[in-house]
Amino acid sequence: MPTDTPIDTLTDLFEEHRPTLLGVAYRMLGRAADAEDVVQEAWLRWVAEDRAVVREPRAFLVRITTRLAIDRLRHVQSRRESYVGPWLPEPVVTDFGPAAPDTAERALLADTVSFAVLVVLESLSPLERAVFVLREAFGFPYGEIADALDRSEAAVRQLAGRARRHVDEGRPRYDVDPAERRDLTERFLAAAAGGDLGELLALLAPDVRLVGDSGGKSKAPLRIMDGADKVGRFLAAVAEGAEELYEFRFAELNGGPALISLVDGRPDSVFQVEVRDGRVQCVYILRNPDKLQGLAAL
Repeated sequence: MPTDTPIDTLTDLFEEHRPTLLGVAYRMLGRAADAEDVVQEAWLRWVAEDRAVVREPRAFLVRITTRLAIDRLRHVQSRRESYVGPWLPEPVVTDFGPAAPDTAERALLADTVSFAVLVVLESLSPLERAVFVLREAFGFPYGEIADALDRSEAAVRQLAGRARRHVDEGRPRYDVDPAERRDLTERFLAAAAGGDLGELLALLAPDVRLVGDSGGKSKAPLRIMDGADKVGRFLAAVAEGAEELYEFRFAELNGGPALISLVDGRPDSVFQVEVRDGRVQCVYILRNPDKLQGLAAL
C-alpha cells in the first residue's frame, strides 16, 4: 500500500479484521476490557505504520495484536496470583458474526471461548497460549504463527503440541448436542432459581463441582465446592427469597446458555454449567461486579 493511504481506507481495513483481533485478544486475556485496550493499541500502531512495509494487513494486525496481548498477559498474570478465590474469565455475549460461516467453525470458536477452556489456558505460558489460540481457535498455519511470534516453525509446532496436551488433560471434552445442553441447562437453572433441591439433585452429577468467582467483592464460595449434596444444598439456600429480589434473564455467553440475575436492572450474577451424560458436571457462578459491567446493556 502507498504511504499516503487515506484514513478511511485504513479504518475500513482495520474494521474488516476487528472481530478476529478481538477474538484473539479476548482468548489471550480472558477480559473484554483488556482485549479492547489491546485492539485499540493495535489500531494506533496500524495507522502509524509505514504502508510500504505492510504487505498483508491481516497478518500484520494479528501479529501486532498477539504481541501486545502477550505483553499484557505477562503483566496481569502477576495480579492474578493475588486474586481472592477462584478466577473465571469475564463473560461475553457469543456473537461470532461473519467470522464463522459454518456450523463446525462456530462450534470450534464456541469451544475455545468457553469458561472451561479459558480457565485451563490460564495455566499455559503466554507463548503457549498464543500458539493455542492462533492455531486451535483461528486455524492459522504454523508458518504465519511463527512469523507473528518471531519463532521458528519447529518451535511453534512444539509449543502447539505442548499446549494441546495440557488443555486436553486439564478439561474433559464433552460431546453434547447443543439442543440437549440448552434444555438441561434451562431445567437446571430454573431449579436453581426456584430453590428446588429435589430437582437440583436429580440433575447434578455425583461428582459435580461448583466454581464461584467474586474476586472478594461479593458473596461467593472462596473455594471450589465438590459433590452433589453440598452443591445442591448451597444453591437451594442461595435461592431462598431470591425470586422477590432478582430478575432472571437467559443469554448466550461464552458459547453456551447462561442465566443472568439482575438487581434493579443491574447484572448481579452469571450462572453457567457444563453438561455430560445428561447431568450437570460443573457449575460456574460469577459475581465479581468488575466482570459483569459489560452485560448491563443486555
